[in-house]
Amino acid sequence: MSKAKYILKRILLMLLTLFIITTICFMLIRLLPRELPTDKALAAIIAEREEAQGLNEPLLVQYFLYLKNLFLHFDLGTSWYIAPGTQVTRLLADRLLPTVLINVYSLLISAPLGILLGVCAAIFKNRAADHAVSAGIMLFVSVPSYIYAFLLQYVFYFKLGWFPQVMYSLSDAGSSWFSPRMLHSMVLPVLALSFGEIASLCRHTRAELGETLRSDYMLLARAKGLSPYGATVRHALKNAMVPILPLIVAGFVGVLEGSVIIEQIFSIPGVGQLYVNSVKLLDYDVFMADSIFYTFIGLSAQIVIDVCYGLIDPRIRIGER
Repeated sequence: MSKAKYILKRILLMLLTLFIITTICFMLIRLLPRELPTDKALAAIIAEREEAQGLNEPLLVQYFLYLKNLFLHFDLGTSWYIAPGTQVTRLLADRLLPTVLINVYSLLISAPLGILLGVCAAIFKNRAADHAVSAGIMLFVSVPSYIYAFLLQYVFYFKLGWFPQVMYSLSDAGSSWFSPRMLHSMVLPVLALSFGEIASLCRHTRAELGETLRSDYMLLARAKGLSPYGATVRHALKNAMVPILPLIVAGFVGVLEGSVIIEQIFSIPGVGQLYVNSVKLLDYDVFMADSIFYTFIGLSAQIVIDVCYGLIDPRIRIGER
């Protein structure tokens, strides 16, 4: 199977999986009862709109109408509880930038630190540096990110007062996501997201590089007169990065997913917080848009990982059995 056919096959399977997950999410969220707003005018508008769109019809008919609006009119619906009367696409677009910024900053910190610590642990295997890094890996991999979030808030906000407890809003930070005041308020959520990623990359780098350093061709390189540093940089590190680099690439693809819990803790107005609010308020169209968005990004990241393996390592043939 050629690369193009393999990628096409994966995309078709991704779309099928996306359709199945979308169907399940639609059925489950629509089965939950929802009360109309206390505002009689808004409640009347919502009831009239649902009647016009056939949302009082049987569930399968509702789903057919939803797919019709989605594919023919590219209409994901309207929010009537989180932001009454706002198109879901506009609401999602407004929440995307904070999520992307927080996760990009986290990845830019965690990728180099995780790889560097993993290299140090592999080179100094079974020494003090390796034991210290391994202990840190076990700690940071085992503890959920929201625990770090609470600890960071307690130490750096409550005790030291160095950073704000939650992320500033645009009105509090000079109306710019890139202002120094806004960047200052992002430090704690970025750190909370970075710890687990640093530990994960460090663990993979340590394992891959440690195995590479013990391989036969490394012994041959040393026998030919290469110094330990030269053999490690020119041969071992290059080969050890083959399974690591796709993880980093997938991390950049996955920055759009955000972190639902971290965004709630630090009041980040991102996609994750929007998702939680859509479930709490049963804002059907917002929930469906978020579900499609999260599922699509997650499935796309898996395809990117598989393709990157074949592009980075010529020994891997994409699509071959």
